[in-house]
Amino acid sequence: MTRTVQCLKLKQEAEGLDFPPYPGEMGTKIWQSISKQAWQGWLDVQTRLVNENRLNLADARARKYLKEQMEKHLFEDIDVEAQGFVPPPA
Repeated sequence: MTRTVQCLKLKQEAEGLDFPPYPGEMGTKIWQSISKQAWQGWLDVQTRLVNENRLNLADARARKYLKEQMEKHLFEDIDVEAQGFVPPPA
């Protein structure tokens, strides 16, 4: 049986994640209240942030920046996007 959550990002009930995708309390919070679809959306944004801003994930400041952007995207409903990113034409 599929686990469902009331997704804070999508504002609807949706399929939940199989396991916490992030360590600690933040991972538990995501697992309890973010759907697979919303998490995948964040992973896409995160990839663009890393690539467009040329972030070095070995740098603690880059990881802190990504965590802040993740919280804004998933929980504060703030649209975060890489500077200069232009989506491909449909």
